[in-house]
Amino acid sequence: MTALLIALAAVVVVVLLAAAILIARSRRPSGPPSVAPPDPTVSIEKPPPKTGTARAATTAASGTVSPEAVAPAPVAEPELEPEPEAPTYRSRLGSVRGIFSGAVSALRGGRIDGATWDSLEEALIRADVGVRTTDALLADLKARVASKEIGSGTDLLSALGDEIRALLDVADSRQLRFAGEAGSVDVWLVVGVNGVGKTTTIGKLARQETTAGHSVLLAAGDTFRAAAADQLGMWAERSEVGIVRGAEGGDPSAIVFDAVQRAAARGNDLVLADTAGRLHNKLNLVEELKKIRRIADRDPGHVTEVLLVLDATTGQNALAQAKVFTDAVDVTGIVLTKLDGTAKGGIVIAVQRELGIPVKLVGLGEGVNDLVAFDPDAFVDALLGLD
Repeated sequence: MTALLIALAAVVVVVLLAAAILIARSRRPSGPPSVAPPDPTVSIEKPPPKTGTARAATTAASGTVSPEAVAPAPVAEPELEPEPEAPTYRSRLGSVRGIFSGAVSALRGGRIDGATWDSLEEALIRADVGVRTTDALLADLKARVASKEIGSGTDLLSALGDEIRALLDVADSRQLRFAGEAGSVDVWLVVGVNGVGKTTTIGKLARQETTAGHSVLLAAGDTFRAAAADQLGMWAERSEVGIVRGAEGGDPSAIVFDAVQRAAARGNDLVLADTAGRLHNKLNLVEELKKIRRIADRDPGHVTEVLLVLDATTGQNALAQAKVFTDAVDVTGIVLTKLDGTAKGGIVIAVQRELGIPVKLVGLGEGVNDLVAFDPDAFVDALLGLD
């Protein structure tokens, strides 16, 4: 009896084991083993595409060679961006030329009468040539008409252009100056009130002078305005030039001095120095600018230009600003920005006659190449439609 029970127990165990094995096999997946997803933090380089030669070798191994495998498809030439159009006075002075269009049309009609003089006077004053400069121009022209030297409207228009050119003619060269002395560093101080485009002018000058072959270093001397150094820093990166800056509210003359010393050590031949432009306290501004100039002129530095930046859109207010700055430092040249966006372009003539300081550069747009040397002939021709 005992033996029979043992045998039954063995049979039950065997049956249970066989059932367990069958159940395990039925649950096993039939597809290939799963693969873990790729780790997104690992960079996987894709193999380069096969070239025509590689394709030829591959197909040759299989006994067939396709034409496209032997001769790879030609690579399309990259499209070059068109060069920006060079700015011209005629294309950028439409606003101020429009003021003179009526008077010019009347003059080309050939008549000279009272209405002619009224029209010319109104155009000159509206263009912000200024009352005194307008009176001086017209007085001379009226005398020449009275003496029969000028007999027609066309001759009067030509004579007006000659008179304006004569006012803009200065003995001092309009070229930006370099000392050219071995071992010295030329320093150009850029002055002007905030908002006239002073920092942008420095950035454009840096690009132009670097392109011309000069080694430029910028000095962020406007420590009064918090964003000035950052803005100049962006221009430094864009123009690939160095920059020296200090703490906000620091001594600007110390920054300019440091820039000159570093320029000499680095082999830079030109330092473009920004300065503060606040006018609410003229006495402090004047003294600060005088100090900057004195220190910038210390060996090995040599101040060869003090450029006053004026906003043409402010008209006669620009003339008032110019007088403040000329009292502070010996301004050597005027940079007139935003000339393309104003009908007050006649301020060029007023600045030249009132201050006797040459306009050296004018802004004819926002592009880096739109800061150009002032050309009196091109300016007058565009102003009066003589080109």
